[in-house]
Amino acid sequence: MAFDAFDSTAMLRALELARRGEGRVEPNPMVGAVIAAGSGEAKADGHVVAEGWHAAFGGPHAEAVALAAAGEAARGGTLYVTLEPCCHQGKTPPCTAAIIEAGIRRVVVAARDPFPAVNGGGLEALTAAGITVETGLHERESVRLTAAFRKLVTEGRPWVIAKWAMSLDGRVATGSRDDRWISSEASRTLVHDLRARVDAIAVGIGTALADDPLLTPRPAGAREPLRIVLDSRARLPLESRLVQSARETPLLVAVGPDAPAERCRAIEEAGGAIWHGPDADPAIRVESLLAELGSRRLTNVLFEGGPAVLGSLFERGVVDEVWAFIAPKIIGGDIPALPDAPPIDIEHIDHPGGDIFVRGLVRKS
Repeated sequence: MAFDAFDSTAMLRALELARRGEGRVEPNPMVGAVIAAGSGEAKADGHVVAEGWHAAFGGPHAEAVALAAAGEAARGGTLYVTLEPCCHQGKTPPCTAAIIEAGIRRVVVAARDPFPAVNGGGLEALTAAGITVETGLHERESVRLTAAFRKLVTEGRPWVIAKWAMSLDGRVATGSRDDRWISSEASRTLVHDLRARVDAIAVGIGTALADDPLLTPRPAGAREPLRIVLDSRARLPLESRLVQSARETPLLVAVGPDAPAERCRAIEEAGGAIWHGPDADPAIRVESLLAELGSRRLTNVLFEGGPAVLGSLFERGVVDEVWAFIAPKIIGGDIPALPDAPPIDIEHIDHPGGDIFVRGLVRKS
């Protein structure tokens, strides 16, 4: 099937609209919709009559929002939607029924919905109603946009994001307990924006003991992420900021089968929750944890742990996305604190063969 330039522009706009729901619609997918007057050769190029996106979990879907905005102008028109319209009764009525009732004559869909109650059924319902249905326009972009949703639906596990910051010489920490940040303030702002969109933030007990973090987005975002500590022996101190704030912000401590019962009980009495992993091997146990989080319908999990935790994740092959920040600093083996690390003035960044190549000059005092 042939799509023209207007079709492409309209679908790209729908994808742009869909992103507005990020962090607000999960575990539902982000979806955007655009309605244009006319269909096929009668399509009025450049004449968009309505737009919509899925703005919040439990709220109206993108198609319903766009159709309500278009009113009678939708009749005989073309609907561009980033994901196959639903054909089942969920928290909202089926979108296919609304599309048919509105008199839409052509529907262009970027990608099919893998959710079992849909998965081609929406396309079939529209086709059976005499509507022209075309698929695959900017499919790759739609699949990437809904990757976390697709993994949760098809594998029952959340999308795993591994994040770390390091110096140019590969160090993630110095010898000083006072050093918390290798990366810049701008990079940390990006991380807080990410925290505000995910369902959970996880660290290992080493990071929790060394940094005493809160693991909250600042400023607060649309979601309140579950804070997770991978802590085989339940060593997380009761006086830590994580435990002290557990009654206000959810905290889950993932322990191993040998965790002392009294330590687990103390954390629970302080407001935290305990998840008992079934295996003594932390690398294996993390897979069970991800299955547990998937059963709770968590869509995205951000791991900010140190090398041990991230190494376990990569060892088990469970990482889906990487956020790596390389700071222009050389820590070396004998530098006790980050202020003593010589800064690097970056002159050039390139990506030869997929590597990150950074060239710069060491700034002299």
